[in-house]
Amino acid sequence: MEHLINKKVKNIDISGIRKFFNMVAGTKDMISFTIGQPDFPTPEHVKEAAKKAIDQNFTTYTHNAGDIHLRKSAANFVQKKYGLSYDPESEVIVTTGASEAIDIAFRTILEEGSEVILPGPVYPGYEPIIRLCGAKPVLADIRENQFRFTANVIKKYITEKTRCIVLPYPSNPTGVSLTKEELEEIALLLKELDIFILADEIYSELVFDQPHVSIGTMLREKTIVINGLSKSHSMTGWRIGLLFAPQYLSQQILKVHQYNVTCATSISQMAAIEALTLGMNDAIVMKKEYVKRREYVYNRLVEMGLEVVKPDGAFYFFIKQPISSMNSFDFCLDLVNRVGVAVVPGSSFSPLGEGYFRLSFACSMEMLDEGLNRIENYLKQKERG
Repeated sequence: MEHLINKKVKNIDISGIRKFFNMVAGTKDMISFTIGQPDFPTPEHVKEAAKKAIDQNFTTYTHNAGDIHLRKSAANFVQKKYGLSYDPESEVIVTTGASEAIDIAFRTILEEGSEVILPGPVYPGYEPIIRLCGAKPVLADIRENQFRFTANVIKKYITEKTRCIVLPYPSNPTGVSLTKEELEEIALLLKELDIFILADEIYSELVFDQPHVSIGTMLREKTIVINGLSKSHSMTGWRIGLLFAPQYLSQQILKVHQYNVTCATSISQMAAIEALTLGMNDAIVMKKEYVKRREYVYNRLVEMGLEVVKPDGAFYFFIKQPISSMNSFDFCLDLVNRVGVAVVPGSSFSPLGEGYFRLSFACSMEMLDEGLNRIENYLKQKERG
């Protein structure tokens, strides 16, 4: 019966990040810089809100778009933080993580033959969904532009088939964000074109050196803003994403969401209200710690002679592979086998990531210190042959 399985499904693969993580997970005494998982616990007051919801039997379906109190809290959060204005009644959808928000957005706007422009290297969660929609992912090479996905890069890839531009910022895997000026140039480029923007802003609360600016404030009528609580409040397992879009678009996306999951989990929604109200600034403490780690890791990498762009946000470094005789997968596997350090092969982030590796600094300073010492020893071993 295998020949009857949808060919589009058979032609996509498991995420390279997870594939590599699962492969090396049982290695003894290994230090892992692989998964983009905050190492902070979910704030206590958020957990208490969830416990209270259980005790009060808030265990039924909510409105398909999410509990109205949560939608109001989410709309207020992005208005105060980023100046975005969305009607909680009709322009906010609570999703099962940002991943579902991306899925339902693509399934609403894409058709057979549509093209979607993505920066390359890029997070592997977009391309398979685009292909499942019958559309074509188009990778825009940002390697020679300091990993910045700017208007000058984007315009080279626009065709009459372009339906959507994906703006993930700060970026996974590079940690690079976009400035207000760069976003204004993109907005000017796309203003008169019938092209949607999917702005994946899941790391918006973890921008280090400048305020985060949402392109939704510039091209509201054609922008779908994706956000959520996984990174900002260390709530990855709670699976709460947020989608913001103008009414004509959000009400079509809601149809897909309804038949996909009905609604996000009710208990997590109650925790999310607490996170977005009393916990509005919970990310600040985490961000300060990430900044300290970024500085430490950056200095260590530079001292080792590694080629790296300093990230603006998130918690990743995307590092040029120092040994060109191996592909990125073999290099990362060799790093595990020789010194017990796991990083993610650049090839996990599209073919344009080949020759790089991603290091997550969402872990303790002690672990970073030990892991970087091991990487330094590995490079010295290689120098000696």
